Amino acid sequence: MTKAEFHRLPANVVPSNYKIHLTPDLVNFTFNGECEVKLLVKEETNVVMCNANNLEIQSAVLLSNGEEQSAEVSLNKEDEKATFTVGKALSLGEAVAKFKFTGELNDKMRGFYRSKYTLQGQERYAAVTQFESTDARQAFPCWDEPAIKATFDISITGPADRVILSNMPEIEVKQDGALKTVTFDKTPIMSTYLVAIVVGEFDHLEGQTENGIKVRVYSPVGKKEQGQFALECGIKALAFYENFFKVPYPLKKYDMVAIPDFSAGAMENWGLVTYREVCILVDPVNTSAA
Repeated sequence: MTKAEFHRLPANVVPSNYKIHLTPDLVNFTFNGECEVKLLVKEETNVVMCNANNLEIQSAVLLSNGEEQSAEVSLNKEDEKATFTVGKALSLGEAVAKFKFTGELNDKMRGFYRSKYTLQGQERYAAVTQFESTDARQAFPCWDEPAIKATFDISITGPADRVILSNMPEIEVKQDGALKTVTFDKTPIMSTYLVAIVVGEFDHLEGQTENGIKVRVYSPVGKKEQGQFALECGIKALAFYENFFKVPYPLKKYDMVAIPDFSAGAMENWGLVTYREVCILVDPVNTSAA
């Protein structure tokens, strides 16, 4: 069978902001999600198309000119695209799309996936993202092309005893029994592939640059001291490049996280850089200087 020709997403409707709430289930390896997207409609249309892959979309609603319409959902698995059709065309200007969906915490080390580790003799799992180049669409419906940028307001619900991280600093934590919901600050305008989420058990070291940027290194429980070298390098590197380029680091924090199951050496998620463990951790007793 001949593979279908690749086509970029239509440019008549584009996002300006995503409000995303995800709830990973670290036992059943699934997640629930809600995503509200502010849109700019450049041409009147009754069809909105974006990317989605390995998601089940339970509902989609489009809001334009104060009128809310339930959309018919059509998923094209081969093209990894979702089409939402309403009866009345969306007007020019601002609109909103609201999605409810579920997905799988897969074991493929891409998209929103599960990463296995051992703690106190027990196998446990973290939920981790790896979106470059086109796998944000496995975590939420989105315009998953690097040139189509937006801001992101992210909140995550997970076990209360887990560390929950994203690109930006947390601005609110609400606990409800065994769960907590962490809400993060709005990101700058950026591509979908740079969005990052980590839910797991970690120790961490912390420092800051001369300009007050918080720098943290998250390591497996019991290996905190192995992040010291990375912490020192991170602080020095931020200061060096700010001085070299005469451009201040634009975020409020810089986190580095050692991930047990990770396909690349590292991933440059803005504000939350993820690493393969051997690429960031240094055992001061046993690691060679070479």
